Amino acid sequence: MQYVPFGSLGFDISRLGFGCMRLPTVTGEDCKTSIDVPRAVKLIRAGIDGGINYVDTAYPYHGGQSELVVGEALRDGYRERVKLATKLPCWAVKTRQDMDRLLDEQLKKLQVPYVDFYLLHALGKDRWEKMKALGALEFLDSAVKDGRIKYPSFSFHDEYPVFEDIINSYDWVMAQIQYNYLDIHHQAGMKGIELAKKRGVSLVVMEPLRGGALAKPSQDIQAIIDAHPEKRSAVEWAFRFVGDEPQIATMLSGMSDEKQLEENLELFDRVKVKGLSEADHALIKALREGYQKRMPIGCTGCRYCMPCPHGVDIPGLFRSYNEANMFDQLDRYPRRYEEYVRDGEDVSKCVKCGLCEKACPQHLPIRDWLQTVHKAGAADK
Repeated sequence: MQYVPFGSLGFDISRLGFGCMRLPTVTGEDCKTSIDVPRAVKLIRAGIDGGINYVDTAYPYHGGQSELVVGEALRDGYRERVKLATKLPCWAVKTRQDMDRLLDEQLKKLQVPYVDFYLLHALGKDRWEKMKALGALEFLDSAVKDGRIKYPSFSFHDEYPVFEDIINSYDWVMAQIQYNYLDIHHQAGMKGIELAKKRGVSLVVMEPLRGGALAKPSQDIQAIIDAHPEKRSAVEWAFRFVGDEPQIATMLSGMSDEKQLEENLELFDRVKVKGLSEADHALIKALREGYQKRMPIGCTGCRYCMPCPHGVDIPGLFRSYNEANMFDQLDRYPRRYEEYVRDGEDVSKCVKCGLCEKACPQHLPIRDWLQTVHKAGAADK
């Protein structure tokens, strides 16, 4: 296991962190949330015995069960061997008092008097404004002062300008961002990493494998990997790319079985800061370009087409459709499209006014592509 200093906090952290969102489950009607507790406890402890010293959970994981299981796993001396992170469910907060109530509930579930890292969970623009208005920053200061948390932090899901606003608004210790070799310009991205460096905020990365999509490349992508003289798996290249960045302390992996854990522990013996050669960087670039070639719509996500006067989420729809093609998941796209229908942002709202096309710097035939996206989304209807 490779370790790096966690900023200026005075301790080293394992490059691999144990994400507790995908713990092993039992079969049955509630298999998505019902954790196989003995196996999960054993798995988390095996990870710690293997060198992992960062464990990450959250209030909603596994329908609220994850924190309970993590609490069991960290008994018998294991708590003292790790840095523990959990998250405030911002969506469940209605008042300032709710923050204290939820934190106290989480500490009880985890069977601990304090957590090391406490994150405002999944901040975006609207949620950030809500948290500020309800006094979340004062709450964090108070919880640090009374010893229930050590390091105030946040996790992020929005665009870079929102990340910039959040990180400049408070003395954060850590931020958790989505980052991988395809998402270098998405959400916080590379610009966010540079800003965190200037602010002295260490980073923890979620989705280094993009929800597992980068672990199972198509034949054309695998051919790029196979042509490289250094023989590594698709998973290892993805982790090594993220681990090359000095500002990133830990990468989270949601390991759900013993084989995944064993493979990751072995792999992270080699994931080093600034460990990629020029040839390795060239491979990563080739992989990124290979995936981009699989995207049928040349949308860059610049959002010049937005806001659509009728509420169509044009860049979101295009991104989702492109990703379905990139990862050979068109069969799953109708389920993703249903989310846009539910939110009133689907193609049915389009009146073909053409304002989006006039604004598009790529000169895309947006109206035609929207019809293609709609047909794909309605494929199972």
